[in-house]
Amino acid sequence: MSQDPQPHPHPSTDIRIERVLTAGTIGAGRPGLPPEGVFLENNVWLVGDDARVLVIDAAHDAEAIAAAVGEREALGILLTHGHEDHVNAALDLAQRLDTHLYLHPADLFIWADTHGDALPDFELADGAVFQVGDVELVTRHTPGHTPGSVCFVAPRLGTVFSGDTLFQGGPGATRWEYSSFPEIIASIQRELFTLPDDMSVQPGHGAGTTVERERPAIDAWLARGQ
Repeated sequence: MSQDPQPHPHPSTDIRIERVLTAGTIGAGRPGLPPEGVFLENNVWLVGDDARVLVIDAAHDAEAIAAAVGEREALGILLTHGHEDHVNAALDLAQRLDTHLYLHPADLFIWADTHGDALPDFELADGAVFQVGDVELVTRHTPGHTPGSVCFVAPRLGTVFSGDTLFQGGPGATRWEYSSFPEIIASIQRELFTLPDDMSVQPGHGAGTTVERERPAIDAWLARGQ
């Protein structure tokens, strides 16, 4: 685990963005995956100030994420989608932070692969707004990678947290039977490429990008297909 040593404040607010990089192995023993599973690094995002924070995703290491939150009040854990690597620390983390879990209901069947009958506390809906300090995070439903994938747009921070919907270099994977390449492209065009050019895109894995950098590549993505 590592925490970004240089949080990124926006000049008009005291709210800052922090990245906690977590890592773990998922899918051990599952059909179609190596017997030992797949090793992944994930970005967990904290949006807040010295007193309160929202957590975006709960990947691999509840202890490390809770340590990064510290003594701050956790206002909620917002899950970008139901895949194991984004939710496998969710129940433990919610207990450690004494806070609530939010997931779009269309991904509950995927969540169940990791957590069985245990459920998140609340359902995410398109347009749902979460506030920390003077910053709002607006939920945008972006199906395609999974049916319940969402992104969180923070206009005042000039940032969208894109989960596995949009990365530097293209859209998220659509190899599962419940995924859809045309749908993820439509989601990106409708919900993300309508954002300002200089909007920072912070995904669930890897380095960030901007709307301006990714928008011109869409024809190449379409030619490439899924």
